[in-house]
Amino acid sequence: MIDEVLALTMREVKKWIREPLLIFIMLIQPTLWLGFFGKAFNLTGLVSIPPEIIQELPPDKTRIIAELFNRALQNTFGGTTDYFTYLAAGMLSVVVLFTSMFSGMSIVWDRRLGFLNKLLVAPISRSSIVMAKVCFSVLRGVIQALLVFSIALAFGLKLSSRFDLIDLLGIIVTLILLSIGLSSLFIAITVRIRSWEAHAAVVNLLNLPLMFASSALFPIKQMPDWLQMIARYNPVSYSSDNIRIFILHGDEFNMSMVISNFNFLIVFALVSSIVGIFVAERMLRSG
Repeated sequence: MIDEVLALTMREVKKWIREPLLIFIMLIQPTLWLGFFGKAFNLTGLVSIPPEIIQELPPDKTRIIAELFNRALQNTFGGTTDYFTYLAAGMLSVVVLFTSMFSGMSIVWDRRLGFLNKLLVAPISRSSIVMAKVCFSVLRGVIQALLVFSIALAFGLKLSSRFDLIDLLGIIVTLILLSIGLSSLFIAITVRIRSWEAHAAVVNLLNLPLMFASSALFPIKQMPDWLQMIARYNPVSYSSDNIRIFILHGDEFNMSMVISNFNFLIVFALVSSIVGIFVAERMLRSG
């Protein structure tokens, strides 16, 4: 079964790297996201105190105001006064979210081109087909997220002075768990869809609510109560918060929060994988 999954995954990888347009979009998309979203939505800049007012205040008053102001911003944005750093950390999860949502698209195209029928009559497990799609989605999502991370550093992402290889591995594991869970769910949802138009409609219906109802772009505690209820069960929130902890790495590393976030993401990945494979296998078996 492992050989089947590897062979089908490699087929997806070859299709991906042989398409120059997809490679170009993969390179340009993170730049546009961070350039437009990251720099345009400078929320901390909206609440900054004008320099002419600060110059009129005594130095001791200015220092006290600055400390109070920075403390309020840090409490709001998870330990940083820089909104771009807050947003860039959340963008890694958003990239994985969007990549995972299109994981079912290749099944739609395989069905339309007749390749899926060939796989279904071949002596391989239906689960291998689904697992290969999930593996490719995870690989592509993590690569794109790391590309976003590299570009964010060039745009001004502020890493903690304590950031090291362990933190980078923690970010990668977080993204892998999120991608496994989301890819499995979206494949199960779209496995019977036969047109790419219908698949695009389903993706467009789900992507924005999942992105905005999370802590990827904005702190949950600043949302309305009804939206907080949704965001607290959104796996994108747990992934974004975990990545933010690894990047900011405050004076006291919040290990209990990291473990709690990992526990949620592990359960989400396991349950989604079991449900996704079970549903997709039944749907593929029935044609």
